[in-house]
Amino acid sequence: MAEKIEIRLIRSVIGGKPAQRKTVQALGLRKINSTVVQKDNPAIRGMVRTVSHLVEVREIN
Repeated sequence: MAEKIEIRLIRSVIGGKPAQRKTVQALGLRKINSTVVQKDNPAIRGMVRTVSHLVEVREIN
């Protein structure tokens, strides 16, 4: 398992469910193509799984 993961928002949250919008905001993503680096832990992985159709994930070693 990687130490950190890079998460990039590739699709808009417009028209998405309120819970998905809040999840994207909680991850620290604002605009399309914005990128954040988060620690790789089960909580973050669960959030990413919730919005997997909106984000792209890359592991950083």
